[in-house]
Amino acid sequence: MQNIKIVPEGDASLLIQFEQVISPEVNQKIAAAAKLIRAQQISGIIDMIPTYCSLLINYNPLVISYEALFKRVESIVRMESRSEAGKKKVWEIPVVYGGTYGPDLGAIAEHAGISEEEVIKIHSSKDYLIYMLGFLPGFTYLGGLDEKIHTPRLASPRVRIPAGSVGIGGSQTGIYPMDSPGGWRLMGMTPVKTYDPDRETPILVEAGDYIRFVPVTEEKYLEIKAAVEAGTYEVTVHEGED
Repeated sequence: MQNIKIVPEGDASLLIQFEQVISPEVNQKIAAAAKLIRAQQISGIIDMIPTYCSLLINYNPLVISYEALFKRVESIVRMESRSEAGKKKVWEIPVVYGGTYGPDLGAIAEHAGISEEEVIKIHSSKDYLIYMLGFLPGFTYLGGLDEKIHTPRLASPRVRIPAGSVGIGGSQTGIYPMDSPGGWRLMGMTPVKTYDPDRETPILVEAGDYIRFVPVTEEKYLEIKAAVEAGTYEVTVHEGED
């Protein structure tokens, strides 16, 4: 349990603090801890929320006390097991880049000193680790954006960003799951609903999964969008090695 602390967080939460750095290694430890705790099916645990450097556990103190939960969690964290070490789940998210779908693509390219085509190639050339979900239901905080296309947020946030917009905010990239205000630079849009309250599992992805953006034409985007609305589209998912 080196560099790991377990502390109370309010009167019905417990916080596991890992190393205070943003890295795939720390994220993997958090995912492993969450998986092990979930497997124990501890009565009283209501929810677990992973972040960049910690895991928050919400529990019912009428079912399990803090002391009892602390002991259970401490013994699990001591295992220091890796969650399916070397395995990763990759979601392929189709994106139409530029134009009215990505009004800031030109500004991103100009800031980087490269062409729009190069920005698209860079952005869609790797698998992004989902470090955490937050801000909005299903909003993905992705790690690993190439430094070449790091772009400052807008000085004045937009009042409304359409659901499905793919953007860059500083050193991060992500998908807006619903219409909302926001200050990230918009480079494209996906027809895939990363959050759908009417779906059996409303949030499509989980922290610890990966996302790969796949460039598509406007024609293909509209085709996929129609399939999504009809409930017939299935996102391509790969399970591979790290």
